[in-house]
Amino acid sequence: MLDINYVRSHPEEIREMLRRRNTEGPLDAALETDARRRTLLAEVETLKAERNAASKEIGKRKDSPEREAMIAGMKQVGDRIAIPNLPDPRTPVGRDESENVVLRTSGEIKKFAFEPKAHWDLGPALGIINFEQGARMTGTRFYVLHGAGARLQRALISWMVDLHVRQGYREVYPPFLVRGEALFAAGQLPKFADNLYHDAEEDLWMVPTAEVPLTNLHAGEILDADRLPLWYTAYTACFRREKMAAGRDVRGIKRVHQFDKVEMYKFCLPETADAELDKMLADAEQICIELGLTYRVKSLCTGDLGFCATRTFDVEVWAPGVGEWLEVSSVSHCGDFQARRAGIRVRREKGAKPELLHTLNGSGLALPRTMIAIMENYQTAEGEIVIPEALRPLMGGMTMIQTEK
Repeated sequence: MLDINYVRSHPEEIREMLRRRNTEGPLDAALETDARRRTLLAEVETLKAERNAASKEIGKRKDSPEREAMIAGMKQVGDRIAIPNLPDPRTPVGRDESENVVLRTSGEIKKFAFEPKAHWDLGPALGIINFEQGARMTGTRFYVLHGAGARLQRALISWMVDLHVRQGYREVYPPFLVRGEALFAAGQLPKFADNLYHDAEEDLWMVPTAEVPLTNLHAGEILDADRLPLWYTAYTACFRREKMAAGRDVRGIKRVHQFDKVEMYKFCLPETADAELDKMLADAEQICIELGLTYRVKSLCTGDLGFCATRTFDVEVWAPGVGEWLEVSSVSHCGDFQARRAGIRVRREKGAKPELLHTLNGSGLALPRTMIAIMENYQTAEGEIVIPEALRPLMGGMTMIQTEK
């Protein structure tokens, strides 16, 4: 959410920033609306009411075509009242992900004396991933982890949370279901309504990322400046209704509807945000380093920025079996965009007027792509998987994943 006073005072600057993001945005409509405020306020409230009513009705509809039509209509409503955050001047200008900028690469791409297998061959052969069981009980893009595979994922989650706690973050275990207001505050609604799972009976939404509940930890609060910065980390399962075409890009466990992720989140003063962003990125990189994974850092261009972000860095790990770089973390500075939506402010001193603080978020890291990188980088010629040393204490001392029946 942007400050209407800033929009009114800097229309051409905002127009240029939106151009950099390759979107026009309803800027002219917003300015016209501001000029006829009373009429606009009534219209916006009507749209919001329509959006809220639609979100409740969508889940009640059993008829798929009718449900999809309502979702499409809700997205149009969301597009009318949503303008994305403005990019930081340091964000590279570009049309799409093809113009993201690689800043650095850490480590060497591992050379094998044999043809490395993809995880979709390794996992089933070892008996630790079963795609058929997941598809049978739920549908496509679901899978079941067995034995050492399930234990490896659990070990990764515990190890990453523990590492973030040592880095200074406070561990949180939040709900995996939230109200629509929480998703709006985090920038997920109304724009991404068709990508979320919704329980209409209770009017609750399954979280697409722990960023959502963490954003809302202090929703509606005025924090004292001496409490900042606040650093949080949380594990959640994440649920996304991603629409995907068949093909190599969605094979295996790379793009699924349910996945686990450890998240980092910060509330800070605006003047400390750059340093906090650098620290969060370093904290995400530290996981790759300690797991012995080759990775690279990219600065996202304006055309690939997330809706709430003003500046984002992606961390990608190399997966030799699939032969590509896989994104395992996006570390973003959201400015006061989410704080404005969530009503989170800071008071610098007693009696001072409250002001909006800044928020930052980053994956630390996302699974199952981290699992893919470990399986494919640590595979042997015999099709077994060496356990990274950092994870062995949480694997009961296990050093190798061998065939399970």
